[in-house]
Amino acid sequence: MFLLDVLDQTIKKMKAQTANILTLINLSFGGFAIVFVLNENLRLSLLLIFIAALADRFDGMAARKFNIESDLGKQLDSMSDIISFGVAPALLLYQGILHEFGGPGSFFTVFYIGCGAFRLARFNITEGNGYFTGLPITAAGCLATLSYLAIPYLPSETFLFIIIILSFLMISTFKLKKV
Repeated sequence: MFLLDVLDQTIKKMKAQTANILTLINLSFGGFAIVFVLNENLRLSLLLIFIAALADRFDGMAARKFNIESDLGKQLDSMSDIISFGVAPALLLYQGILHEFGGPGSFFTVFYIGCGAFRLARFNITEGNGYFTGLPITAAGCLATLSYLAIPYLPSETFLFIIIILSFLMISTFKLKKV
């Protein structure tokens, strides 16, 4: 009987941390994506950002399914998202093409990260109403990452335009229904 109680408590504790574990997996893949950008392994970085997006998708699902949403989880998710969908995609595009623009390339790389941080902070202080305000950073990060694949096919100015547009879309005030 004692063993069953211990096992039951352990399962409850694991279930309660499922979403946070998935969030930390998201963060880990984003962190490794940054490391691989720094080591000039951009294609592996791209793959890791997309795997982080999968983990990000499942952490919210797990939190809702197990009814374990928390303020800590919301903050942890935002901190993970700024790494995986703010810093990692920005550095991927910077290393892949934006460095060619010198100062403006650097500025808009950091501007994108700042807009992502602003968007996440705004999300964290608003009540959930079934809508996102502005483009979610996960979507912006995935679009920026996906655009990396087009570098051989499009003029380099296109990528400066892409990062600027994504930055402004994140901080805009349009409403987007949550899916």
